[in-house]
Amino acid sequence: MIFATDASPDDQQEEVPSAGERGALARDANAKQLPGLAPVAKQQGAYVARVLRARLAGKPEPGPFRYRDFGTLATIGRGAAVADFGWVRLSGTLAWLLWGAVHISFLIGFRNRLVVLIDWIWAYLTFQSGARLITGPGSH
Repeated sequence: MIFATDASPDDQQEEVPSAGERGALARDANAKQLPGLAPVAKQQGAYVARVLRARLAGKPEPGPFRYRDFGTLATIGRGAAVADFGWVRLSGTLAWLLWGAVHISFLIGFRNRLVVLIDWIWAYLTFQSGARLITGPGSH
């Protein structure tokens, strides 16, 4: 396993597991830099877990990390989003509905999915804004 160190993305060091934002500086098996996105971090975390399990069990480690790009979704406003799956690109309302469906599908449990869906529909119909971050005094 080769992962990026804290020095620089080009300075590689063996046996230093890393995932997520830190792992975004790592390269895949083809030396291609990986994007700093949640799907990359999830796949890296699962890979590191497989490596550590194999080491603890004294079994051979899996091959080099290989990122599987299933596409990118991004909401860009009320009723608008973009989707790029490599073989097809969408934008507008259809991409926004797909974005919502994909995010709902990642939730655990029917009740959670239903509550979030109802909350999103209510917020959309009533023009309510989502959660706001409070970053300090006078941030409102």
